[in-house]
Amino acid sequence: MQSTKMNLKLQHKTPYSDINDLLLFWAGGVCTGLGEKAIGLYLTGSLTYGDFVLKRSDVDLCVVVNQALSVAELESIKRLHIETEHRDPHWAKRVECSYLPVDLMHEVLPPKTPRPWWGHGVFYAEAPYGNEWIINQYFLYTSGIALKGPEYRTLVSHVDLKEVQKASARDLFQEWEPKIRNSGSLADPHDQSYVVLNLCRIMSTVLQGDAGSKKAAGAWVKAAYPQWKGLIEEADGWGHGAEMNRVEDVIAFIKFAVEKVNQTDLLS
Repeated sequence: MQSTKMNLKLQHKTPYSDINDLLLFWAGGVCTGLGEKAIGLYLTGSLTYGDFVLKRSDVDLCVVVNQALSVAELESIKRLHIETEHRDPHWAKRVECSYLPVDLMHEVLPPKTPRPWWGHGVFYAEAPYGNEWIINQYFLYTSGIALKGPEYRTLVSHVDLKEVQKASARDLFQEWEPKIRNSGSLADPHDQSYVVLNLCRIMSTVLQGDAGSKKAAGAWVKAAYPQWKGLIEEADGWGHGAEMNRVEDVIAFIKFAVEKVNQTDLLS
């Protein structure tokens, strides 16, 4: 796909010039490749709620489309993402993007119909939804930034925080608890940091009803359970290329989170 900046102007710019260039190139390619099929282009994740860490965070994107993408459109989007990351190797494998059909926007439970998704340098034409569905919808609803098109909250029903709490609890038991029995999946320092910070947000969401940033969640867990302060601060300070050798501590932290969430009646 030959993507150009055209005359496209983003409705929002970040504080980072290289990310703005990436967004402009990507948005121009989406507009060229999908045309009116793309209802809106959105920035989400840590860049939208003040949690972004340049050395660690990803760029999270979302496109709402009015109908399923054709085989040709899927191929053009795949090429676009490859070109986008090749333009700036610093962001290679650090961009994630979902292409969401507008008719699924009001679902509370994870939709059964898969969607196109780009992440970790790989394009999936049919990626399944998981418990992250309603969690991501909540953050898009409360903090998502329109790069092009209408505000996200105008396209979706209000997202109930109770459903986010339930999804967070399910995510703990389905995604993170199994790692207790599979410590090999935590060998990568990135995964150790990622798990710790996600567990902080799960506990903050479930235990105190605050689905906020990982930074705020980490601060709350450190204050409430100071025995985990060192692990959380190491995870929060980690950046790509750095070491982190805390597998046993991460497993213990998972067990702690499971114990605390089990004390609630959220999933009963």
